[in-house]
Parts: sequence; C-alpha cells; structure tokens
Amino acid sequence: MEFSIIAAMTALLQYLYFGVEVGRARGRTGVPAPAVTGNEEFERTYRAHLNTAEQLVMFLPALFASAWLIGDVYGAVFGVVFVVGRAIYFRRYVREPGSRGPGMLLTAIANLALMLGGLVGAIVSLLG
Repeated sequence: MEFSIIAAMTALLQYLYFGVEVGRARGRTGVPAPAVTGNEEFERTYRAHLNTAEQLVMFLPALFASAWLIGDVYGAVFGVVFVVGRAIYFRRYVREPGSRGPGMLLTAIANLALMLGGLVGAIVSLLG
C-alpha cells in the first residue's frame, strides 16, 4: 500500500501547509489569536483550511479501506485526485469563494470513489 500511503502523507502535508497559510493570513491581516473573524481574507483562508479538515475525516479511512480491499493503485489514484481537488479548492476559495466548485467536485468524486471502493471491497470479501 505504499502508493496510497504516499497519497495520504501528501494530503496531510498539504493540510499542514494550509495551516501555515492560515497563520500567514492572520499576520498579514492583523487578526489576533484566538479570533477567527474580523477580516474577510483571513476568514476565507481559515474556512478553506477547516473544510479540508472536514474532508480528511472521510478521506483517510476510505483511502486505506479501498487500498487494502480494492488495491493500492486504486487508492493512490483517487488519493491524487483528492490532493489536486483540495489544492484547487483552497486557492479558489481564498481568492473568490464562488469559484471553489471545481475543487470541491474533485474532492467529492475522490471521497465517493474511495468510500464506495471500501464498501464494495468489504462486501465482496465477506461474500467471497
């Protein structure tokens, strides 16, 4: 499952980078900790980071389940789709929230494919 592990670690490094971007936005816009409101640019950066955390909750277990039960390449391919989708989502949401759709769509496709892969793989394994 090395390819899927690489995809998972890349997603976590990306999440860490997004957190750094939140800190940078806080400094750039003068929003003092622990406030999470007060400047629209900061709020968009913060919310894009938080949305990524919400998506990771589905992504990581689904990635490992589908990689284990369907195959490493299957997991890794949709892992890459997830990471690309998150990058697009983050950049577009920070710049113009209304343009986040393509990134969210890629994220949703990846998560759905991984969840269905894990589910179908488990059912086939039980029946097989």
